[in-house]
Amino acid sequence: MFNAKNKTDMQTEKPTGNGTTLIGAGTTLKGDISSNSDLRIDGTIIGNITSSAKVVIGANGIVEGDITGNQADIIGKVSGNVKAKDLLQLRGDSVVNGNLYAGKLQVEPSATFNGQCHMGGATAEKIELSNVSLNGQKLALQ
Repeated sequence: MFNAKNKTDMQTEKPTGNGTTLIGAGTTLKGDISSNSDLRIDGTIIGNITSSAKVVIGANGIVEGDITGNQADIIGKVSGNVKAKDLLQLRGDSVVNGNLYAGKLQVEPSATFNGQCHMGGATAEKIELSNVSLNGQKLALQ
């Protein structure tokens, strides 16, 4: 009545997985997030964020934890380490209290970060290796 598709059609459809996940303003999430698609955070996350795509922290976004992604675009506030395999951008009035690890770094004059900065190809390889796990247990690499 409402949908022309029958149950067998719906069972064969697979999600595309290339959309952007949004955590809206006014939302607080406690726990770690792992995603294969882009993430945009305009609310508050208390936990670590891991994505194999791009992570965007909007102007009202707050993250209390580490961020790991292929790319990261920070406009809000982050208390934790930020690891971007490719490009890490600190834009606008962003504030990052933690270490930065990036293949490439772009910092606008109004952005602030307190911590160490590690850049270059070797850093990108370390970021990729830092996500290695064995039987669900994260390995400590040195």
